[in-house]
Amino acid sequence: MPFVEFIAGWVSGAIGLVVGHPLDTVKVRLQTQSIYSGIYDCMLKTYTHEGFHGFFKGMAFPVLSIAASNAVSFGSYSNALDYLTQSHHRTSQPPLTAVFVAGCFSGASQLLVAAPIDLVKVRLQNQTEKRSGIRMKYRGPTHCVTVILREDGLRGLFRGFWALALRDIPCFGLYFLPYELTCRMLSEKGKQPGMFAVLMAGGVAGVVTWSCATPMDVMKARLQMSGAGGRVYNGVLHCITVSVREEGIRVFFKGLLLNGVRAFPVNAVTFLCFEMIMRAMMD
Repeated sequence: MPFVEFIAGWVSGAIGLVVGHPLDTVKVRLQTQSIYSGIYDCMLKTYTHEGFHGFFKGMAFPVLSIAASNAVSFGSYSNALDYLTQSHHRTSQPPLTAVFVAGCFSGASQLLVAAPIDLVKVRLQNQTEKRSGIRMKYRGPTHCVTVILREDGLRGLFRGFWALALRDIPCFGLYFLPYELTCRMLSEKGKQPGMFAVLMAGGVAGVVTWSCATPMDVMKARLQMSGAGGRVYNGVLHCITVSVREEGIRVFFKGLLLNGVRAFPVNAVTFLCFEMIMRAMMD
């Protein structure tokens, strides 16, 4: 059943997104705006100016659509791994090189789906005006897409695409690699990992991946806001050069702590849901 992984990835991705979206909003604002002195200041200002609702800006669209991206990544990974190992037995232990290659393939596969979704999410998350004050540029995800298409055409939906590719292709390989390794360490040989092993492996995979992904994640977010309230950049290299010149090397680590804190529970839940759905559908 080659589409089982896509269904499981869709559902688990939506659940994981809901768990992590509030901290993701804070992370995006810290990476793209210089008005906050730190995590607590950003959280306080968000709550003071926008209420609890402010932490969930931009969630309605990705909770439905980013699930599609997750479906593509998990489905592509599982099917690529089966192809590379010529095995359809999930209880077998594939070579770690095959795990990494399949992960990189899954990262590349989901780019065309993920790029517009992530762009809209970041644009909506960065709307910090008071609801009773200045009129917001985007009234919602559909209006955001409409405005982007009107102002920049179809290519506007893919701002930050190459930064996203540089982040996702290698990091998806790293995403599945620590998950597989941790599952093996916490499980008896020849047996499926239990709930605790899956939760720990998913959390570890998330922390490792986001620790490596954060530098390019910062560049990606800045490029996505380029010309939409953010500074205008000509491309990935220009964004890196300007950011380092003005803020130093520490710019690459903006949001690192939040990414790590958010990554563990989000990916623990995501992998657990994925495994539970897979086992239920395969029985």
